[in-house]
Amino acid sequence: MNKKILILGLMVAISAAAATSEALIEQAKRAGLKPIPEDRSALYKLIDNPKNPITDEKVKLGKQLYFDPRLSRSGLVSCNFCHNLSTGGVDGVDAATGHLWRHNPHHLNSPTVYNAVFASRQFWDGRSPDLEDQAQGPLQAAPEMAATRQHVEAVVNSIPTYVKEFRRAYDNPRMKPTFKDVADVIGVYERTLITPSRYDKFLRGCNKALTAREKEGLKLFIDKGCVSCHNGVALGGGMEPFPQARPYKYAKIGDFKGNKNGMVKVPTLRNILETRPYFHNGAVWSIEEAIRIMGETELGETISDKDTQKIKAFFGALTGKKPYVRYPILPPSTDQTPKPNLK
Repeated sequence: MNKKILILGLMVAISAAAATSEALIEQAKRAGLKPIPEDRSALYKLIDNPKNPITDEKVKLGKQLYFDPRLSRSGLVSCNFCHNLSTGGVDGVDAATGHLWRHNPHHLNSPTVYNAVFASRQFWDGRSPDLEDQAQGPLQAAPEMAATRQHVEAVVNSIPTYVKEFRRAYDNPRMKPTFKDVADVIGVYERTLITPSRYDKFLRGCNKALTAREKEGLKLFIDKGCVSCHNGVALGGGMEPFPQARPYKYAKIGDFKGNKNGMVKVPTLRNILETRPYFHNGAVWSIEEAIRIMGETELGETISDKDTQKIKAFFGALTGKKPYVRYPILPPSTDQTPKPNLK
C-alpha cells in the first residue's frame, strides 16, 4: 500500500512539474522569446538572404576568406582574428585590436559572430542591416584589417583557385570577383554560424532540457523585465537606449554614446558565459557584475546575489553546440598577390 502511495505521489509531482514547465514555456513565448527552429526549411527562412542565397559553394568559399589573413593590409589579420570561432566567436580582449596592434579608437569590444544572423542590425551603433554589409567594414577599418577595396580585389583575383571558386559559386564563367563579392560570401558563411542549445529544446517543449535552477533563472529573467530588450531568437540584436534607468558606471571607458539617437545594439545572450568581457566597451569581466549592472542601468533595481546566481544558471543553458570547424587549407599566393604591408 505504501509503495502504491509513493508511486502515486511521484506521478503527481512529475505531472505538477510538467505543468509548471508548460506554463513557463508559454510565458516565455508571450514575452517574445523564440527558439532556433529545428526544421531546416524554417531555419533557412530566418538565416537566408534572398539577395544573396546560401549555397554550399558560397559557404565553402566564404569560410576560406573568413580565415584568410591576406585580405588584410599586413597579411596577418583575418576575420577570425577578432571573431575567433574557437573562443566563442570573440577575441577575449576589452577593445578590438588589429593592424599594427592598434586598439579600437572608441574602445569598442568585438561582439560574437555566433548567431549574429539573428540580429536585426549589425555593429554597436546598428549602422549595417545585414552580415554582408557588415563584412565590408572591418576589411577597410584602419585599426582592424586596414585594407582597401583595391587590395582585397587584387588578392582574390591574383589567386586562380579563388577566381575559379567564385565563378562556380555564382555560375558566371567570366566573373571577376569584386570587393562586394568577397564580403558577400563571408556574410553567407557567417549566416551558418548558429549554436542551438538546451534552451531551444525547452522552448520547443522538452521539459527535461533545463534543470530546476535554470528554469528559476529563466522565470526571473522574464519577470524582472530583461526580456524587454533581450528577446527574439537571439535574445538581443535590436536597438535600445543605454543606459535607461541609471548611469552606466564604466561609461567613461571609451567615448561611444550609441548612434545619433543614443541607441545601442543589444548583444545576444547566447553563449554569454563564453564571450567575456561584457558591454560595448568590454569593461566588465564578471557575469555576476554584468547582471547586477543591467539591473541597475536598465531596470532601475538591485538584483540580489541569490537571484543573480539563478539568472547566471539560466545563462548556462544558452551555451550552444558550435558548428564543427576544420581550419581550411588556403590556396597559395602567386607572384601577382600583393605583398604584406606592415606600415
